[in-house]
Amino acid sequence: MDIGQKIRELRIQKQLTQEELADRSELTKGFISQLENDKTSPSIATLEDILQCLGTTFQEFFAEDEEEEQIVFGEQDYFEKVDEELGNRIEWIIPNAQKNLMEPIRLTLQPGGSTYPDIPHEGEEFGYVLSGSIEIVAGNRVIRAKKGESFYLQPAQTHYIRANKRTGATIIWVSSPPSF
Repeated sequence: MDIGQKIRELRIQKQLTQEELADRSELTKGFISQLENDKTSPSIATLEDILQCLGTTFQEFFAEDEEEEQIVFGEQDYFEKVDEELGNRIEWIIPNAQKNLMEPIRLTLQPGGSTYPDIPHEGEEFGYVLSGSIEIVAGNRVIRAKKGESFYLQPAQTHYIRANKRTGATIIWVSSPPSF
């Protein structure tokens, strides 16, 4: 761990100059500069004073940096499954989403293609039609949605999606809790 660099980052984060940090911790600006440039090392008591002025503790300061959580995902992160029988392509667009509260997929249905009927289950489902048009079959109801439209349902009955016979469809489909 680079103590000097970490102190510099905290100082800048707190919008303090070296002089302001030195004044608050009863040290000299030169000492803070040397410390940040790894030209000197502080005693434990001095480091404690500096950390207190920076609003942190030894425990927080020396905690191992956790790997940052990935927030943006691209094609290289996606997992794809092609269902030859139904003509579907399912892309899990958030890796390992099944461990999250919701699971988004991009579903591509060939013209006339459909998903397997899904039995009633707890949760919610949301979808957005990216291209083509679909029919959502929920129990005895058949609801149409086209490009630019979205759907939301509580899956209290058997349900599935089928694509238009001429155009097929691509949708973003989010299930909570994960069920794909």
